[in-house]
Amino acid sequence: MDDTDDSLTALHPNHVKVTRISAILFVLPFVIGSIILEVAELLPFGIFVVPTVLLAAFIVIRVPLRRYQARGYDLGNDRLRVVRGILFRHDSVVPFGRVQHIDVDQGPLQRAYGIATLTVHTAGTHNSSVHLPGLGNDDALAMRETIRAHIKRETT
Repeated sequence: MDDTDDSLTALHPNHVKVTRISAILFVLPFVIGSIILEVAELLPFGIFVVPTVLLAAFIVIRVPLRRYQARGYDLGNDRLRVVRGILFRHDSVVPFGRVQHIDVDQGPLQRAYGIATLTVHTAGTHNSSVHLPGLGNDDALAMRETIRAHIKRETT
């Protein structure tokens, strides 16, 4: 987040850990494949492994931290604002009056680290869902109840 986004709340720090584990699972087949090509001795030593390991290290160490820093949210009295993006910034504002339903999702890794993804579904077809990953599970549940209570007040 940059200086103009001081009002945004950062995601839970465990989001970086979960993203790094996912990145490891993504790069592992490429590292294993480069090791197999090295063992086959098709080209001089290091041609496959060195670039692959360097790229994998960058993807595992730097990318998750950068993605974490490029996300934030603000829960207002009548809206949810979600900001994300490194190269292309997306700033979504969801008025509570347009919310159809709200999901709180946890995969096995998220559950192990106590985080969740809040998904707010709105009326409409284009960009009708806003996802906010990396929230503490208790925070996600509290946000869901806050939005739900506001929707209930509005409909009665």
